[in-house]
Parts: sequence; C-alpha cells; structure tokens
Amino acid sequence: MKEQEITLTSDQDLPDPYASVELWATFTHDDGTVLRRPAFHDGGRVWRVRFASPVGHGAWHWKITANVPDPGLEATGTLPVEPGDDANPFHRHGFWRMSPGGRSLVHADGTPAILVADTAWALPWRATEDDVLDYARDRRAKGFNAVLLMSVQPDMRASGPRDRTADEGFAVGFEDLPTGRLNRPNYAYFRYLDRLLGILAEHGIVPVLQPVFQGFGWKGLDVAGTVVPPPEYARYCRYLVARYGARPAIYLVGADGSGAEPQIEAGGREVHDADCYGQPTGIHYRPHARATAHQAADWLDFQWCQTGHGGEHVPERVADMWRETPVKAVANGEPTYERTGGPGVATGWWQGHEAWSNLCAGSTMGVVYGAANIWQWVHHDGEPGHAPYFLGPGGGWREALDYEGSTYVGLLGRILAGLPTTDMRPEWETFIGPRGLSVPGELHIVYQESGVRLPMMQERGTPPAYRIVDPRTGEVLSTGRLRPGETIEADPGRRPRVVIFHRDA
Repeated sequence: MKEQEITLTSDQDLPDPYASVELWATFTHDDGTVLRRPAFHDGGRVWRVRFASPVGHGAWHWKITANVPDPGLEATGTLPVEPGDDANPFHRHGFWRMSPGGRSLVHADGTPAILVADTAWALPWRATEDDVLDYARDRRAKGFNAVLLMSVQPDMRASGPRDRTADEGFAVGFEDLPTGRLNRPNYAYFRYLDRLLGILAEHGIVPVLQPVFQGFGWKGLDVAGTVVPPPEYARYCRYLVARYGARPAIYLVGADGSGAEPQIEAGGREVHDADCYGQPTGIHYRPHARATAHQAADWLDFQWCQTGHGGEHVPERVADMWRETPVKAVANGEPTYERTGGPGVATGWWQGHEAWSNLCAGSTMGVVYGAANIWQWVHHDGEPGHAPYFLGPGGGWREALDYEGSTYVGLLGRILAGLPTTDMRPEWETFIGPRGLSVPGELHIVYQESGVRLPMMQERGTPPAYRIVDPRTGEVLSTGRLRPGETIEADPGRRPRVVIFHRDA
C-alpha cells in the first residue's frame, strides 16, 4: 500500500476554500472494487488527493467531483498500482484494522499486530526534521511501532515565539485556534508535518493522530478541543483523513476528556465516513473517567483508559474495560510517564511490569509508554514555561530517549512478534496464579512477576511446547514441553519471566 498523489488546480480563486469547498475522489479498480477518498486544500488554488492501493496489481480509474462549479476541480484519470517496499510491513501486509473479534490489531491481510506506542504529544509543533529522524531511529531500534501525537498545539492561551526551536516556541497549525475556531489553517505547518510524519512512516512508526486535545493540553491552559464547534472539529478530522489517511494511521478522536464532549462523536463519525481503509478510531480518557462513552457506536473501535501519573499499577482499569459490551479493543493509553513527578517515579522495570501486567489484564490492542520531557518535547534542561511536575531532571527530550523503562516496553513487541496473538484473551484456569493470555490450541502467554513455580493444573487447549523468555533482555532462557500435572520449576533468582506456549514453537 504505497501512497500516490493527484494534484488539482482550480481555475479561479475560490472564497473560503478550506471551509466551503469539498472534493471527493472515487477510485474503481479493474476488478470492480470501489474506494472513496476526500481531497484536501493545500493553499492557493491547489487541492490534493492521496491514495494507497490495497491490492498489488492492476490499475485504479478515478473521478474527482467538487461541490462548486470549477472545471479545474473536475477530473478523471487512471492510476497504475505502484508496488511498495516489501521490507515495510504495511506495504507487505496492508494497514492496521481491527481483528474479527474486535480485541486486537491485524493488518489488512490478517497478519497479527500489537501496538507498542510511545507518547510524543508535542512533536508536530516543536520538533524539527533532524529531531524526528533521531527520535524515529531510537524508537524503531527499541521496538516501538506507533506514537501518540497532538496534531496541533491545543492551548488557546499559550504564548511564545512562533519558532519550533526556541524556548517556549511552537509552530501554529490554525491561525484562529486561540479563539476556539478551526477555519484558518496554516498550510506551511501541514506541509512541514507531512515531512515529519513521512520520517516516522519510513521507520515503521504509525502516527496516532489526535485532532485537538480535550484535557491538560501542552501548557495546561484552556484547550480548544472542548470549545471548537463540533462541525469544525469534524471537518478537521476529515482533513486529517484526507491528508494522512493514505498512510498507516490511528485516529484518536478524543483525548484526556470524559468521552462525552460533543466534538468527539462528531469527529468519530466523520472519520468513519471518510476513511475507506477502516483504520482504527478510538478515545483516550482522563484518569478520573469511566472509559465507556459511545461503547455501542459503529465508528468506535477502541477505548483507552489512563491511570494517571502517581506511579501506581492499576491493571484492573483495563480488566474492567475488557468486560464491557459491545466489545471494543482496550489499552492503558497513559500509564505514569517515566520520571514524572520525581527522578525515581515509574522508572526502569516499573515500566516493563506495567506493560506486561496491562497486556495480560486485557490490553490486547497493545501497550503505551510515556516519559517526562518527551511528551511536551522539552528542548533542554531548565527550558522555561513548563509545569515543574512534568519535567524530568537533567536534560530535555533527547536525554529522555535513554530512560531505561522504554527499553522494556519496546521489547514486549519484539518478544511477541510473529505469534498468533489475534483476539487472545485473559486466561486464569490453566495455571495457578499468574497473569496469562490464551488463544486455545494456538498460544498461551504467561507473565510471572517473580518467576515462581508454574504447575499446569488442567487441559485447556494449551500447546505443550514452550520457551521461557527474560522480558528485561528478550533472551530465551530455556525451552521444553509441559503437560497437565507437570510443573516448570521456579527461576533460581525469582526474576520476572514470560513463558510462551506456541503450537509451532
């Protein structure tokens, strides 16, 4: 699924083009498949359509229509399929979508996937291309495959130089966002964001795109996400789908709120209607909220709780969401950020245990990590203007890349890569005590916090072949076979371990 682009130029200057002009492109494949994509305005008289073929052969015949009478915006043509890079899993297997049971991610061809996301909310308006290249290389090497991003700086009262490299500075996505409106986009901002997201895509890191935040925001000021008129919020969501939805993406239409804000439903429905690829759409909640808003909505794919920044392990929040119906995928979208609130808060293996315990409680969509100084993209130690509570000591975002906990979270994805994790579910009946996940007959994962004896109590479809992995290093410690009534002995050092039973081990 390699992105291709069609450019159109209007014959005349059109009034209020972002808000008033709509273009849609209908793509019909040689085999009769029809896909529909929105176009986006890119300044002046220029509109663009971005498209990625979900099949690797043939050609697509396209027709573009507009809601205004302008010959330059009415066009037809043919787009031959361009083969993608087989080394890129999204070119080889297709974009992410939800699994048949709605519990986990799969690629378009059914290949299982697990989200391993970092949190760099402020990257879009504070980072440079060189910054993002360094960031993406580090996160890919550690095993991350996604990153949470606020698409624009959301605080209406934020002030600072209009310079993403300056202290307290930031680039501006909408000129009228300080008044709670989204009608005057800064196209230079979005062209730069094109390049930043392109770097992430080249490194296999999927942007989790949040339109306008509903909660704390960047400076903790008045966020526009609860003020913007819902139709404007929805239109911006469609713009994000048009501009970035022909690449791998996840749409986080609500973030850090109650989930009941009217902007969230308006945005979710718009994404659902505009995205022909069915990429995941969901909500991320503030800590003091029940994560069940819109549970039955057809546009909603996932619910992400937040357990706050006090350094507490609360996997039962995930377990509660897992039991809600209709079924949605769940995750803890914001555990305590490493070194937030103090140099020893949620550090090191705390993050690894948090990831594995959340996963086994039902966070089968994946896991999310965050760190002080990265989420707000602090340029250097002591940069002014940030809430002291959220600042990590001794550096900025670059130094925070090396916080120990990120290594353990990234390893989770590497340890489970290639396993049949689709729609795995918590399982408590095969063994005594440990956290576990199962796909009967195919896979059973056991996470032991302290490596105690592991007796298999009864036959529950667990494959007999296993390997024991150190979740702190990824090293395979031993292999073997286990039957009901038999026991894996305790780890001599009572260290954490992951035991993976796999039919094809």
